Amino acid sequence: MVATVSLPSSIESLLGDEAESLLTHKAKISKDLLHLPGPDWVERIFAQSDRSPQVLRSLQQLYSTGRLANTGYLSILPVDQGIEHSAGASFAPNPIYFDSENIIKLAIEGGCNAVATTLGVLGTLSRKYAHKIPFILKLNHNELLTCPNQFDQIMFASVEQAWNLGAIAVGATIYFGSPESGRQIQEVSRAFARAHELGLATILWCYLRNGEFKQDQDYHLAADLTGQANHLGVTIEADIIKQKLPELNGGYAAVAKALGKSYGKTDSRVYSDLTTDHPIDLTRYQVLNCYAGRAGLINSGGASGKKDKAEAIRTAVINKRAGGCGLISGRKTFQRPFEKGVELFHLIQDVYLSSEITIA
Repeated sequence: MVATVSLPSSIESLLGDEAESLLTHKAKISKDLLHLPGPDWVERIFAQSDRSPQVLRSLQQLYSTGRLANTGYLSILPVDQGIEHSAGASFAPNPIYFDSENIIKLAIEGGCNAVATTLGVLGTLSRKYAHKIPFILKLNHNELLTCPNQFDQIMFASVEQAWNLGAIAVGATIYFGSPESGRQIQEVSRAFARAHELGLATILWCYLRNGEFKQDQDYHLAADLTGQANHLGVTIEADIIKQKLPELNGGYAAVAKALGKSYGKTDSRVYSDLTTDHPIDLTRYQVLNCYAGRAGLINSGGASGKKDKAEAIRTAVINKRAGGCGLISGRKTFQRPFEKGVELFHLIQDVYLSSEITIA
């Protein structure tokens, strides 16, 4: 039986003026069209797929660990910022995380389903911790030491290394829309196929990156564009999609206007029938593009800041009510004192454990 918790009063207060809207909204797209998280997730969704018994076992281990075990929801600690954003920029706020062991300890104490991090972090401690918490090896990264800075995801590790150190899954990022996206799609597609051959699950960071996506507003966060990125991600058999929370819509039209010519393809019904400007509806469109939820959608908690708790809880409520399967929380947790990071993880997990926060 899955344990549930009462809705902590702090969650409603953290939502502030948005509390009623976020907790009572009725979604534009019916939840009946979606495959929703639940205790039988692996058996109901993946057991009928082409995933091997070894992949099913890896997925089941992922979904059966931590405070959210056997709920169908995920709470993951991702720490690849030492490469993506530089170690100094990432760990100076809390220098204990220069030591790779503290990253893994935070995931365990935080009640996470898994820790997703670099080959170096997992490799230094695999014999001590691979059997204590599921490892997700992030295969590719963008490094910021090349001068001038470049933005390209390049492979830092192999699937075989992930298997050898005891990981149950691999993760990768594709910058959809970037000049390098064609190469990245092919590289990650091959890596994911190999991961499934070896019995590992796959998680794709489906990010957008192109200067044309940033106009009067940041359309890297548009529901229509991120939704299509998700759809490309599930096409190469990502078992789980990681995406930024959408903040607006109309990315196709905005880019076309900036270019002065047509861009991509969409349909007016995406905006009239399938979405509204409500954040739950925008996120539900992301879920819909993940084969109606057959690949679970996890959203990111965003960058660290003064309103970490409020923003993380808001994201968790939106993700859960939209039909997503969890939250991935990095800088908001490790750029604060260890105990405060653990506390924030538990607060986020309480959203998913609460029977009072339902699918919209």
